Amino acid sequence: MERDRFRRLVQRALRSLPREVRVALDNVAVVTEREPSADDLRSAGLDAHDDLLGLYIGTPLTQRSDYSMALPDRIVIYQGPLERQFRSAEIPGEIARTVLHELAHHFGTEDERLDALGMG
Repeated sequence: MERDRFRRLVQRALRSLPREVRVALDNVAVVTEREPSADDLRSAGLDAHDDLLGLYIGTPLTQRSDYSMALPDRIVIYQGPLERQFRSAEIPGEIARTVLHELAHHFGTEDERLDALGMG
């Protein structure tokens, strides 16, 4: 898939969020990358041969006290792993699912809870 199409699908997933959620993303940058770096995999607790679909980098809202003058949190959506794991027709839905998963981390939801909700 072309990079621009992938980026547009990520932007579409963000635009489809309820207004209340979009407003809460004031200091969050959502970016796309082809592949996760070794550091990204390590920070997610994965090995070099694992695929990482997305990553939240930042301080969840539930853990903030004085958060002024901070760099934006980041949500990274990885194109290569999504393309390897899913058929072309599935990718838009999986991008939306990955965006929601990473946004949940921004709002303070842990992986265990996401797994229990079927969003793991």
